[in-house]
Amino acid sequence: MTMRAARLYGKEDLRVEEMQVPEAGAGEVLLRVKAAAICGTDIRMYRNGARGATPGNPLVLGHEVSGIVESVGPDVQGYRPGMPVAVAPNMGCGVCDQCVSGNTQMCATYKAFGINIPGGFAPFMKIPREAVSQGNLAPIPEGADFVSAALVEPLACVYNAFQRIAIVPGDTVLVIGAGPIGLMHAKVALMAGAAKVFMNDLSAERLSLCRKVEPAIIALESAGLKERLAELTGGRGVSVCITAAPSAEAQILALEVVGVNGRVMFFGGLPEGKSRVSLDTNLVHYKQITITGTSRQSLIQYRQTLALVASGRLVVKDLVTLSSSLDEIRASFELVMQGKGLKNVIEFI
Repeated sequence: MTMRAARLYGKEDLRVEEMQVPEAGAGEVLLRVKAAAICGTDIRMYRNGARGATPGNPLVLGHEVSGIVESVGPDVQGYRPGMPVAVAPNMGCGVCDQCVSGNTQMCATYKAFGINIPGGFAPFMKIPREAVSQGNLAPIPEGADFVSAALVEPLACVYNAFQRIAIVPGDTVLVIGAGPIGLMHAKVALMAGAAKVFMNDLSAERLSLCRKVEPAIIALESAGLKERLAELTGGRGVSVCITAAPSAEAQILALEVVGVNGRVMFFGGLPEGKSRVSLDTNLVHYKQITITGTSRQSLIQYRQTLALVASGRLVVKDLVTLSSSLDEIRASFELVMQGKGLKNVIEFI
């Protein structure tokens, strides 16, 4: 049996084409995909090419995925056909110190769906034995739909940052970057009780769109940003600054706008070759600034975030500005690259 899938052959070479439906072997699960969201990582891989995605070995993209268990192979426990599940994409070797500490996403030899093994831009997706045994399939609780469950992956990355930066009630938070990730950071900060959440972006259109989704956000354009923040915080600066954009300028700015004992989260990674940034370390010293960063999410953070979405405490479906079929995926990629809308999702009937 065959299916149509979106496979990357190389730089700007994404093809929707026929391929064989995978089969679940011993210890494996076959997933019927219901929703797969487009991520900035998919766009970078499309623009620049990806290691392991070649004309001789094309890669099915897509790592923000939810669906229904279609079938299970021998020796699978805990999963049954018909079960709705969300897919945490990163799996580790299972035996290194990072893996046994629960941080399989930081394993030196980690694998990830849609990154270096076949992902979810296809009607069916095979979940290998190591992902099944490590718990990468999370049962979807009642209250969460498939689209929201697919968006749990980026939200769990944000939740990882939230836990590390320790936002508490009363904090003032600046998020630099008004994309879907920035909006997720704002949503989590508001859920945690932040007194004020400011958002900055070069695009007035993006700022306006985020304000429509989350009216509690205070949108600030870049012109006069430092002066406006000083005015709005009584000269104290913000408690927390999150750089949700791949910008060295944003990282430099973050140290300038946080106040005494401020916390800075470098969430958005920088392009290769541009990651060495000149920072004023005296600001770190004299203001006692804490700087940190995060990458990906642990399996428990993924499940905790899924539970928050199912409970209604965190709403993410309102980030979706376009839902389309697999055959329209290239047009969806183009919209993302143009900065149009927020989150685009491929849905399978």
